[in-house]
Amino acid sequence: MSFNFYVPVNVFFGRGELDKLSERNLPGKKALVVISNGKSARANGYLDRLLNQLKKANIDHALFDKVEPNPLKSTVMAGAKAAKENNCDFIVALGGGSVMDAAKAMAGMATNDGDLWEYMPWGTGKAKELKNKSLPLVCISTTAGTGSEIDNGAVITNPETNEKTAYFGEFPYLSIVDADLMASVPPKQTAYQGFDALFHSTEAYIANTANLMSDMFARAAIENVGKYLARAVNNGQDMEAREGMAFANSMSGYVMCVGSCTSEHSLEHALSAYHQELPHGAGLIMISKAYYTHMIKSGVRAERFVEMAKFLGLKDAKEPMDFIKALGKLQHDCGVDNLKMSDYGINQDEFTTMAKNAKDCMSLLFEFDPSPLALGDCVEIYKASYK
Repeated sequence: MSFNFYVPVNVFFGRGELDKLSERNLPGKKALVVISNGKSARANGYLDRLLNQLKKANIDHALFDKVEPNPLKSTVMAGAKAAKENNCDFIVALGGGSVMDAAKAMAGMATNDGDLWEYMPWGTGKAKELKNKSLPLVCISTTAGTGSEIDNGAVITNPETNEKTAYFGEFPYLSIVDADLMASVPPKQTAYQGFDALFHSTEAYIANTANLMSDMFARAAIENVGKYLARAVNNGQDMEAREGMAFANSMSGYVMCVGSCTSEHSLEHALSAYHQELPHGAGLIMISKAYYTHMIKSGVRAERFVEMAKFLGLKDAKEPMDFIKALGKLQHDCGVDNLKMSDYGINQDEFTTMAKNAKDCMSLLFEFDPSPLALGDCVEIYKASYK
């Protein structure tokens, strides 16, 4: 019955909220605006709208447009350097989870000495504590996937050591969740992002850290994904569905603050640590059925798997494997039920190395599993997922 809930983020949720940014109490006079290295922020006019809002608020800016999917340590350090060199006193992240995650780490490294990996708590990180307060961060989410606009965590990749692990900094100062910015996300990416949001909450619902508050947020997220994800994938202009997924995404962000993921996320991080081009959500989809089937066969959380099947829309669910049935239907309805590891160059002979990597670089999440996963279990989950 116990929990600790502390999420000091001022969230403005709703369509059209980006165009009200200049009315908000922003935390500085010069912003480092961080976007991805892709075209969407510019092509869809979101960057121009943001810069117009900053101009209306008499705020100067510098632009950093180099963040890749699964952001790299080197990119974080380059962004932090840009913030310092341009005398920026806060950061604005305009993008999806990768952009917001990278910006969180940039905010910390812009005010602290050394290399990012000195502050990482796992793997080859040195687990140093930040001595100086991070630059304030404004997050403007353009996707419904990670909930990164809500929490203080970020996932960064170090390709030199094949590590993809978590950085914990400060919570965003202010966040905007505007579904209008999500209407341009292509169908496959909508699906990948939506399943990432889903698995944050399904993992938290079965984790041994589950509590009253995390259950409340997780249920809201799972129900909204079940109701709206396929609609958003199949018609990106269905704004009711886009808003529903934006809400599910933010709810999963709150889940991360009061609950936790499990080792499903650790196992995926290892996949994309070695294969940078693999979208995080796609990797999660690939391993999800085998992962949850293993947990069901372990005999844990049986009633919760039945409940999650019902949350996803299978109202007559009676047994734990009905969750796998509901999950498979949602993946089919979103057109992502036949994703193949082999399409991303993943080979079966990598699985033991990846399993060891998962247990080393994201070891904490294994502690939250409802049933312990041995190294061999991890390898078997990968094998069962391989196509």
